[in-house]
Amino acid sequence: MSTALLATDLYRFFHAGDDETLALKGVSLELRAGEVVAVTGPSGSGKSTLMSCLAGLEEPDGGAVWIGGERISRRPEAERARLRGRQIGVLFQQANLIGHLSLADNVRLARRLAGARSPGVAIGELLADCGIAHRAAARPCRLSGGELVRAGLAVALANDPAIILADEPTGELDEVTARRLLALLRRRAEGGAAVLVVTHSRAVADQADREVELRDGRVRR
Repeated sequence: MSTALLATDLYRFFHAGDDETLALKGVSLELRAGEVVAVTGPSGSGKSTLMSCLAGLEEPDGGAVWIGGERISRRPEAERARLRGRQIGVLFQQANLIGHLSLADNVRLARRLAGARSPGVAIGELLADCGIAHRAAARPCRLSGGELVRAGLAVALANDPAIILADEPTGELDEVTARRLLALLRRRAEGGAAVLVVTHSRAVADQADREVELRDGRVRR
């Protein structure tokens, strides 16, 4: 399997007054096409910070991240956004949806901003895969917590990304919907995407091909 994402020796520091917090302490990680990797660890171990650095949403204070062989770190935000829009689908704990747009229009906007060269999967089909086709015309404020997670996933998958980064994707879902979402991520991996899931769930981690455990900002295993 080819390397889709490579991170080497990532460090991330946060300052609050005279205090300094080391969120990441030399984390290295490889994500290969066709696999699902779970990143686990207790709260405060650096999982979400790691995902933000991998997506190019935060700049690491040390180390670097490569996407498909192209460095995404240490570049202007506009260039990082371009790479992210074309290569990466990100699902946050709080879905990043535009409040005044319908769910279907949020997906359309994601495609337009990324400069998608082909229409890809029909929006209705994508929403159906995420189990939310019946809410296509709804605005985010009208969606339940579980629906918001699935809506965020639909936006993350809008451009058929080569890399999918999901932060606690099953946290707000019932068991049946969680299984459906994980099955969708697995199908994406079987189609050649590289999938990374940040999770506290032992059940989710057990379904991954590999597990990377973080403790105090370091890879424990």
